[in-house]
Amino acid sequence: MSTISERLAHVRETIAHAAAKTGRDLNEIELVAVSKTHPPESIHEALDADQMLFGESRVQEARVKIPLLPARARWHFIGHLQKNKIRHALALGFELFHGVDSLALARDMDRIAEDEGQRPRILLEINLAGEGSKFGFKPDALRAETEALLVLNRVQIEGLMCIPPLAREAETSRPFFAQLRKLRDELQRDFHIALPHLSMGMSSDFAIAVEEGATLVRVGTAIFGARSGKAARAAAIGLDD
Repeated sequence: MSTISERLAHVRETIAHAAAKTGRDLNEIELVAVSKTHPPESIHEALDADQMLFGESRVQEARVKIPLLPARARWHFIGHLQKNKIRHALALGFELFHGVDSLALARDMDRIAEDEGQRPRILLEINLAGEGSKFGFKPDALRAETEALLVLNRVQIEGLMCIPPLAREAETSRPFFAQLRKLRDELQRDFHIALPHLSMGMSSDFAIAVEEGATLVRVGTAIFGARSGKAARAAAIGLDD
């Protein structure tokens, strides 16, 4: 059985190959090791293999886990953030929130960040396929609400995120990744804003995501191994990796 260190090396090699294939600078792409449901011991092993950035998707789990790990670990919040968890999440020091999925949530974050004296960096989650099981802006709704998002004082919008429909073949995700990149480019052009980040790609399709312009890939199972129970069922319908 391979170790976390060995699996990390394989993921990094795959990212490097996909970047080289499309002439991209490898430094533009960052690996988010999705550590949710995995114990601190596994994260320590990844840290020992020079993986510093981790993704958590449940505030309660992160509140227990983060204090147990070295200060050199960096954290992104990659899941759906409930309104009543915003203040707790901000207190944990996440560098980036990947899944801000509505104008209402962005406004709540902005208001609470004002109270807390913070300026959270966020990505807007886009529901490209209109799936009822997933959160996120529909593309047309995002365009209609972009001006309202841009007047918020505290949240700093840095890009877009998506989770394509679950598919057996990684190549099936490519049109969705290309669509997200196109939407980002259109928003930058039409609203004269910089959106440098595209968070897309998980264990099954991150190489395709890199080829299509991902700057952040969220990889869990390919690094830490398979989950069991409820966490595995959530991953099976594409809610997380």
